[in-house]
Amino acid sequence: MSTHSQPFHLRLFGLIASLLVVACSVAEAATKTAVPWQRDDHLAFKQAKAENRFVLLYLEAVWCHWCHVMDAETYADPKVQALITDHFVPLRIDQDRRPDLATRYRDYGWPATIVFAADGTEIVKRQGFMAPANFTRLLQSIVADPSPERLAGIGEEAGEPVRSDLSAELRQELLRRHRDSFDPKHGGLNASQKYLDRDQVEYALAHSDLEPERRIAETSLTGARELLDPVWGGVYQYSTGGDWDHPHFEKLTRIQAEYLRVYSLGCAMWQRAADCQVATRILDYMNAFLRGPNSAFGVSQDADLVPGQHSSSYFDGDDAARRALGVPKIDAHQYAAENGLMLEALALRAAWLCDAQAAEQAEALGAWLLKARKLKQGGFRHDAADQAGPFLADTLAAGRGMLALYQLTAERRWLDEAESAGDFILAHFAAPSGFYAAQPGQTPIPPAVQLDEVLAVGRFLNLLSHYTGETKHAAGAAHALTFLAQPKIATSRLTDAGILLLDDQRQRPPLHVVVVGSKQDAGARALFQTLSRIAEPYKRQEWWDPTGGKLRHHDVQYPKLKKPAAFVCTEKTCSVPLFTPLQVIDYLKN
Repeated sequence: MSTHSQPFHLRLFGLIASLLVVACSVAEAATKTAVPWQRDDHLAFKQAKAENRFVLLYLEAVWCHWCHVMDAETYADPKVQALITDHFVPLRIDQDRRPDLATRYRDYGWPATIVFAADGTEIVKRQGFMAPANFTRLLQSIVADPSPERLAGIGEEAGEPVRSDLSAELRQELLRRHRDSFDPKHGGLNASQKYLDRDQVEYALAHSDLEPERRIAETSLTGARELLDPVWGGVYQYSTGGDWDHPHFEKLTRIQAEYLRVYSLGCAMWQRAADCQVATRILDYMNAFLRGPNSAFGVSQDADLVPGQHSSSYFDGDDAARRALGVPKIDAHQYAAENGLMLEALALRAAWLCDAQAAEQAEALGAWLLKARKLKQGGFRHDAADQAGPFLADTLAAGRGMLALYQLTAERRWLDEAESAGDFILAHFAAPSGFYAAQPGQTPIPPAVQLDEVLAVGRFLNLLSHYTGETKHAAGAAHALTFLAQPKIATSRLTDAGILLLDDQRQRPPLHVVVVGSKQDAGARALFQTLSRIAEPYKRQEWWDPTGGKLRHHDVQYPKLKKPAAFVCTEKTCSVPLFTPLQVIDYLKN
């Protein structure tokens, strides 16, 4: 087969593979200055202790415009270079390679600059690009007075946890903040940076029978459609200026996965054609640009065609005009965290929308994660080989994906893998309050407890506990909420509807839907597909074939029937046996 007859994503990944050594050398040449960068945090801190220096961590993103500018201007400045040479060990890390650091400093944006004492104590941290003069003053001030700034973060000085649910007062405060933070004109959060807040919209969708919540969901999904690249598909990271009209053009797999899941849910619930199209165009983009021939996905596509130069005019062009100039750089690394999130999104989309192609991709991606990223002792590594780790983000995302794949296929092996991931999280990442982003003692920068990760762990373990019946999984979810239910934590950001979601889910069982019958029976298969299309993220879906033994958590005694049947149980009632898809639909309507 000729190269030109191959699908574009295969040709693109082939080009990346064939030019990998050259591309790396070009990237090094583009960022090479007189700064002698370390790339290994263990070696950097070892050197700092031996030479009585500070560690200057430059946390970059390879797709980030302002990182390119800081390379070209700030780190090329002679005064900056001289200060670094005299007093600092410069450490440069791609944040996509280190999810523990990425989650810890994500709110600071990229580039992030953090200076540490040689013992790992954080002295200062700064957000975004810093011009040479400002950066010089910062470094000089640290040398003159290395006292740590008092900028406590999440998980620091949070106080003693007191309860594993939200107090009535805190729940009302979080609900008020959720609604007050909504931008009624544009949708999304009422902030200068516009993006689809996954938890805000998912909470609103879950409560869309209430008019204020339906308006939040509808307006936000409508507004965020403007982030869709009209030519190639995929969504840009965010827009500035308080509206959707000034996008930053990088495309991150993590964000594509979140939008794919939320827009697929919106499509399944409301059947608005525009929402359905956004989800489809995201998946089209991922398959064309970021999916490799091994079924896994790369990390990102750069915002700049030429590093450091704004590319708005480039993205204004059509497909032919863009390709005539070239294609922005793609980071083809295949990390477990990003691929776990894509697995979850694909599996849920396949179930909700009866998308056979997404189902096929999900199973292939699940198999790749197990083969290429699972650790012998359980859990998942980040890359093919890691300097540090394991990291919570990888095992958490993979576990979520495996659980969604079990829901899609009813194949017990996927539930076993999800349970293994949950057990690994409990054994390796539990903190006195919450969960650490990395195993303590494995990195010279002590791991932190990050709100978003603790929230995701809580929701994963809570749903997992209903599938396994294991009290340790339920206790892990309660442990997560114990951290999040502290008022200082829960109100640390503009809004946190995700905490409301977790508290809701801890208070009630998920919608429980089961098919009883042979997995070889076409009627049973039709019932299972009907149950799959129930657009409810908080759902426990299973298929019990009596010839295969009991379910993992066989908490309901089903009657022996002569033909396949479905059962639907809410927190208050269970259905009679439902023998046809139409009976299931009629029951749910009532």
